[in-house]
Amino acid sequence: MTPPPPSGAAADAAVALPPGALGGVAAEPFGPSALDRLLAKGRLRATLWMLGPAFVASIAYVDPGNFATNIEGGARYGYLLLWVVLAANLIAMLVQYLSAKLGIVTDHNLPEVIRERFPRPVAWGMWVQAEIMAMSTDIAEFLGAALGLNLLFGVPLLPAGLITGVIAFAILELQAHGVKRFELAITALLGIIFLGFLYETFRIGPSAHESLHGLIPGLHGATSLYLAVGIIGATVMPHVIYLHSALTNGRMPCRNDRERGRVLRFERLDVLIALGLAGIINMAMLAVAAKLFHGEGLIHISGIQEAHAQFGHLVGGGAALAFAVALLASGASSSSVGTYAGQVVMAGFINVRVPLLARRAITMIPALAVLAAGMNPTSALVLSQVVLSFGIPFALIPLVLLTSNREVMGVHVNSRLTTAVAFGIAGLIVALNVFLIVQQLF
Repeated sequence: MTPPPPSGAAADAAVALPPGALGGVAAEPFGPSALDRLLAKGRLRATLWMLGPAFVASIAYVDPGNFATNIEGGARYGYLLLWVVLAANLIAMLVQYLSAKLGIVTDHNLPEVIRERFPRPVAWGMWVQAEIMAMSTDIAEFLGAALGLNLLFGVPLLPAGLITGVIAFAILELQAHGVKRFELAITALLGIIFLGFLYETFRIGPSAHESLHGLIPGLHGATSLYLAVGIIGATVMPHVIYLHSALTNGRMPCRNDRERGRVLRFERLDVLIALGLAGIINMAMLAVAAKLFHGEGLIHISGIQEAHAQFGHLVGGGAALAFAVALLASGASSSSVGTYAGQVVMAGFINVRVPLLARRAITMIPALAVLAAGMNPTSALVLSQVVLSFGIPFALIPLVLLTSNREVMGVHVNSRLTTAVAFGIAGLIVALNVFLIVQQLF
């Protein structure tokens, strides 16, 4: 692993731009920094260039697992769980910013810092559970994209899964031509999902009054708790907690803490816009399902395929088409991001690197097995999201511990309030998961 970035005078004396950034020209030791030269091109241009990492991370927050949990939650309980979606998105904003901050300040990603600062058995154990979470993620993403292809073109699910793999390969290949192209491709797919549900919202018109009422916390029985945990698991994704720190480390070289502080301000804006957009999409999903399905008494919608059919039956072909296109864009983009995150996890925790395309080929196998076995895709999606919620504390607690450590973060260490809120979030998720286990067993 590369040594930690220099600080103080040593940092001021040695700054090199990453390949492709701002023309790839190294900064003079005492001349303008990379950030100064970017800002000299104009504030708007600099802001647009700095946006990107949070948009890549945010695609995991609107993956097919969100489709499954939000649609089932809206159909069964109307607007009741809308507050869960909002709370999960606010949690995601804090968590993703902490991950991004760790990458910017240390120039290392979260798995690398864990490997460096925690005992080796802990790092290996963290890697094992992270890979299990990655498999759960991959199943959801692959199933979603395969369902999208099936709904749009009538492709059988197993061949649709293979086609999904090809699409994911193509998106991942963009990284060979620069990370900015990959970021732009993922952002474009996020835009397709947003436009799809913007159309659904205006076409179907969820109740504003009922939506506001749904922001008041409340649950209704064990099944609503199961879905609430699934919504949190589908929104706060363990693999992108690890990934976001990798997307920000070294992206903009910083010579001192002042420059890091300026980059962090850009990253806060990045997180606010990207995760805010993802939150709007998720809330629109649940509200649309509440109005269309719960309002019509269709509380037992059995899956995404039936939901698509009802969109066509109750609203029209345009609504069904928008839903299927958004689902395909979600599955294809999140599958690529998940594969990228898996590489970060393996390389960071155990210092083993596998080519992205090889990893994509290997991680396709469990999802293809689910498709070949003929399991109910939506049930598998919801279950995978509940499994993911159990992995959140394993990523979140080390992140909070590290970003609260002044030895690691220096002047950018978390405030006491931030640390308290983040630990409170982790404790709440653990408590929800324990309660869910008790409810299911007894």
